[in-house]
Amino acid sequence: MVAIRIEFDDDEQYERLKALKKHRGLTWKGLLLEGEKKVREDIPE
Repeated sequence: MVAIRIEFDDDEQYERLKALKKHRGLTWKGLLLEGEKKVREDIPE
């Protein structure tokens, strides 16, 4: 297993992402994977 440390710019950014994660019922890993999916949809290969 690989561990990743994420540093946020400020508490506001952290709280915003934490709220989104909770609202969607995701883990931090799940939120990251959802973000990857969205980026791949937006950028044609």
